[in-house]
Amino acid sequence: GVAAVTPPRVNPAGTAAVAGVIPTTAPQAARTTALLHRLRRDVIPPAEAGTGLHVLVGGATAGQVDFAGVLSSKLPQFIGAVVVVAFLLLMVVFRSLLIPVIASIMNLLSVGAALGLMTVFFERGWGDWLTGAHGTTPVEVFIPVIMFSILFGLSMDYEVFLVSRMHEEWTRSGDNRRAVTLGQTETGRVITAAALIMILVFLSFLLGGSVIIDQFGVGLAGAIIIDAFVVRTVLVPALMHLFGRANWWLPPWMERHLPHLAVDVPDTPTDAEEPMELAR
Repeated sequence: GVAAVTPPRVNPAGTAAVAGVIPTTAPQAARTTALLHRLRRDVIPPAEAGTGLHVLVGGATAGQVDFAGVLSSKLPQFIGAVVVVAFLLLMVVFRSLLIPVIASIMNLLSVGAALGLMTVFFERGWGDWLTGAHGTTPVEVFIPVIMFSILFGLSMDYEVFLVSRMHEEWTRSGDNRRAVTLGQTETGRVITAAALIMILVFLSFLLGGSVIIDQFGVGLAGAIIIDAFVVRTVLVPALMHLFGRANWWLPPWMERHLPHLAVDVPDTPTDAEEPMELAR
């Protein structure tokens, strides 16, 4: 897998040397990554043995592979921390165990669908007609991490806006069917309008002419389309209709110990603010 090796450049003290290894494949190709691992695992250790040499493999390709490895190892902890914090917040606000579970699963579904969309658009070349790119391009390793943060925040925003109206009606009437139906009816148009704005903003990224910006635009716009028009306005209400009163169940011991938070605090007139009377 090596096309050529440049002559080593030795420093004036004679204590270090740098040589360039040119692979036969592209920098982002899987075979180039395999070559890097083979050099580090199979080629370099025997060459170092008994010589006192310490050989390191660097460069842009090696740095990218190492960076991807670090991010991949930390990604499960990052996703777990975000999901757990969001779960606890929704549990406290809506006094429910099932609603946070549904929200977490649906949010992960939206993010996963967005990453799949980016894969077929760029790594398989299906999106050439939209992005103007030619051929296949791998998704940059740091983009999924940043996208997860943004998309999880937007998904939670839509979730809180939708379920808070349902929770308000449930608290008032105790009728789950009415609460879910009324909440979806009164918030659906607002969620759709907000999603359309975000979709247009993210699609405008495709005008930038950069592959990285294009990947952000396609991923974020696709995720909002899936989340707003499929997950948040179809799947979440449908599941809440199916689960019925179980949506709002919380163990009594948790109810007693959890703090009480409210998304919207109703205004109450103070002594200095007397109600106004309108004369006809």
